[in-house]
Amino acid sequence: MSGFFKSSIGRKVAMALSAFFLMFFLIIHLAVNLTSIFSEDLFNELSHFMGTNPAVQFAMQPVLLFGVVFHFVMGFVLELRNRKAIGVSYAKNNGAANSTWMSRNMIYSGLVILAFLVLHFIDFWIPEINVKYIQGDMSGMHDGEFRYFHELQHKFLSPARVGAYVIAFILLALHLLHGFTSAFQSMGSTAGRKKALQTFGKVYSIIIPLGFIIVAVYHHFNHH
Repeated sequence: MSGFFKSSIGRKVAMALSAFFLMFFLIIHLAVNLTSIFSEDLFNELSHFMGTNPAVQFAMQPVLLFGVVFHFVMGFVLELRNRKAIGVSYAKNNGAANSTWMSRNMIYSGLVILAFLVLHFIDFWIPEINVKYIQGDMSGMHDGEFRYFHELQHKFLSPARVGAYVIAFILLALHLLHGFTSAFQSMGSTAGRKKALQTFGKVYSIIIPLGFIIVAVYHHFNHH
């Protein structure tokens, strides 16, 4: 197994697998968040289930955190190794002529997204852990009502915070547009299906971040 991770192909495959896992999580996360636009009660019920279900809390959540850390660490390792490997040849060739801006700056978009994740954890995950495991309120109740919807709206009152979320999700879209294709290439899945996968990747990379932006902007202008 250690030899697998030491090989260039092994690292790329591991990176791709972690990317697919995080992409699947984004779909679930967005689906739950979108319900907050249509039904306060449904959003509260789904959030309460996700926040108290043992399988989610003690199995899926640790795996998710590991996946996030692994993906970013592996991404930085691959980026640094690639830059070191092409040091001489890059000077002889025009890299900009053979690659997109996003492919040359994945490490920077990744850093911004990582900073956003830290903000997101401070906004939602850390307070959630505090309420449930430090204050001991596993019921999901606050003043006799589910607290999730009101906490969500409260976080999006600030225009600065909403702006930070919008910028982060635009960068996530750009990151996904390049990363989606790279992930399938690493898995060797593009042969004969390249155009269809690229189309699917573009749709996913635009729709998912746009959905999160809509949630943030909607609650900023429709809080009560």
